[in-house]
Amino acid sequence: MVQAWYLDASSADPRRPNRAEPARPVGLEQLRRLGILYWKLDPDRHESDPELEKIRKERHYSWMDIVTLSREKLPDYEEKLEMFYTEHLHGDEEIRYVLDGSGYFDVRDAEDRWIRIAVAKGDMITLPAGIYHRFTLDEQVGRGDRLGRAGRGPAAALTGCASPRTT
Repeated sequence: MVQAWYLDASSADPRRPNRAEPARPVGLEQLRRLGILYWKLDPDRHESDPELEKIRKERHYSWMDIVTLSREKLPDYEEKLEMFYTEHLHGDEEIRYVLDGSGYFDVRDAEDRWIRIAVAKGDMITLPAGIYHRFTLDEQVGRGDRLGRAGRGPAAALTGCASPRTT
């Protein structure tokens, strides 16, 4: 089951959980009201999982690729992590399926407060178009599928095609 909570005000090290004190958990229903969808799938069957295939068909996800977030596998690793952690939004859904490792998606709620969503092996999450968010790994190497709809290929998804937040 997905775990989510409000971030503390400092959030000094983004790779740490940074839970608000006192703890303020966020439930799946509250995430759904923000348009965030979540599934728990079997990552060891990602190439032939009928449940994943059903989701792809229902949601019209026409492409999928695998990205490994590690110094050895991702060119410009530090710059990419910095880019992912810069608050931004997309004009289309962001769909991520974690095959290995773990990390955090931070999203803004309706009152502009940060909610941290922990994702780990087997978690698939969809953020709606237009929601301000950012992503960071925790201290694990991440590997996951990116999924998308026709017309927005993997190169656009990795490089951003995103609008940074301006205050």
